[in-house]
Amino acid sequence: MKKLTFMFIAAAAFALTACGGKGESSAAAIAAGEPSQRIDYFASHGWEVEEVSEQSVTIPHSFSAVYEEYALMQDRQGLPLRKYAGRNARLFTYEVKNYSPDSKKMLAELLVCDNTAVASMVYSEDSGSIKMPVS
Repeated sequence: MKKLTFMFIAAAAFALTACGGKGESSAAAIAAGEPSQRIDYFASHGWEVEEVSEQSVTIPHSFSAVYEEYALMQDRQGLPLRKYAGRNARLFTYEVKNYSPDSKKMLAELLVCDNTAVASMVYSEDSGSIKMPVS
């Protein structure tokens, strides 16, 4: 009986680890270290983009309510933002060329850590009155 209990606990621990434990997706990492990889990421979801800026950022250790909302969007897209909490990253911002609801200028962002896409979003330039996932 002890052996069966141990095997059940070990299997449960393995399942939790494999699933990420925090609601993270088991999706494969998305390479984003090169400009062409970042453009291809957006193109694979139907977005035509042109890079407009790049900056260094630090992903917070603990998320504010606003950042938690952003993190939930990343969870739904299968991007591992939570895994990179507290880490330095590069934020790439793009102008969206093929979507402009109500003639609003749209931007897209891709947060990259260790050459991996960890977060992305499309939003309107007017303080983000429109926010949506990339995928």
